[in-house]
Amino acid sequence: MVLLKTFVNVNLNGKNLSGEDLSGANLSGANLSGADLSGADLSDADLSGADLSGADLSLANLSLANLNRANLNHADLITADLVGTDLRGADLRQADLKGANLSGADLRGADLTGVKLIQVRLKGADLRGAKLDRVKFRDSDLRGVRLLGESKTHG
Repeated sequence: MVLLKTFVNVNLNGKNLSGEDLSGANLSGANLSGADLSGADLSDADLSGADLSGADLSLANLSLANLNRANLNHADLITADLVGTDLRGADLRQADLKGANLSGADLRGADLTGVKLIQVRLKGADLRGAKLDRVKFRDSDLRGVRLLGESKTHG
């Protein structure tokens, strides 16, 4: 029996989902603001348009997840796995990404205003059209990062 993980537009504001297996879940448009998702498996999940503002996503697996236009303002993404994640147009203002792995992530048009990218792996990430005001890079892997060129963020 296959369990469907569909939680479209659900309100999980402030809920404790720490360590939960939500891989492949459809959480598009969900309200997860202030939720504890630390250590959760959200790999290949659809979180497009979700509100994750102030959420704890430290140590979470978000590899290959769809976070297109998601609100991650002030989210804790310390050491999170975001390899190959779609973050096009996402709001990452003031998010804590220390030690996160964003290798191959698509950040076209994302707002990274005020983010401290300390010990972050951005190898091969696409940052074309991203807002990088007051971003601080320190001890990060920026090999192959795309910053220039035409960027279409819709899709």
